[in-house]
Amino acid sequence: MNRKVLLIEDESLIREIVADYFMREQWIVYEAENGLKALEMLDSLNVDLVILDILMPELDGWSVCKRIRANSAMPIIILTAKSDDDDKMLGFELGADDYVTKPFSPKVLVARAVSLMKRVEGTVGKEEHLLNYGRISINRRSHHVEVEGQNIELTPKEYELLLYLTRNEGIVLARETILDHVWGFDYFGDLRVVDTHIKKLRGKLGNEARHIRTIIRTGYKFEEEQ
Repeated sequence: MNRKVLLIEDESLIREIVADYFMREQWIVYEAENGLKALEMLDSLNVDLVILDILMPELDGWSVCKRIRANSAMPIIILTAKSDDDDKMLGFELGADDYVTKPFSPKVLVARAVSLMKRVEGTVGKEEHLLNYGRISINRRSHHVEVEGQNIELTPKEYELLLYLTRNEGIVLARETILDHVWGFDYFGDLRVVDTHIKKLRGKLGNEARHIRTIIRTGYKFEEEQ
């Protein structure tokens, strides 16, 4: 099944070039030239990925990202001319999954999109797809997470983070290690993004956040029983 991407970018030439590269890789591409149109399209489209420019007319990318995250966990790649670390942190705090700075290679953008989708979709294979830790239940096929029988909404990055922690149960994980495996080895952002996402994940897990231990001056460890 072909993946579907919504490209939100106000510069038509960039949209044309990027769309062409994605279509070469058998993606179905939808285009929006501003934030308002993008939100209208998302009401009726079922897409797998959003590529979102920040500086746009009508409604900027920060606002669009925030509105998408209020209702959906679909992966988002921020596309912008800004390269400041504070801007990147804002993007990740709003729920973006990756950040690409202009000028960029369309071929590399497609590769990053494919890599992101593979991480989000995961590979269950022959392994058991239902995982249980205390009162946390994870379905790796549907990406549903329940706490005490109630479904909780996680962003793709929060889901990846939880899955990575549980896969390494009982192992102390340094922030750098978590950053490399969840955000990718080519991410050069601030380690604070790990702490920010751990805080958000703990908030959603409620009492079951007890499984995520902070290891002072090092990182974190997931323990099923405490």
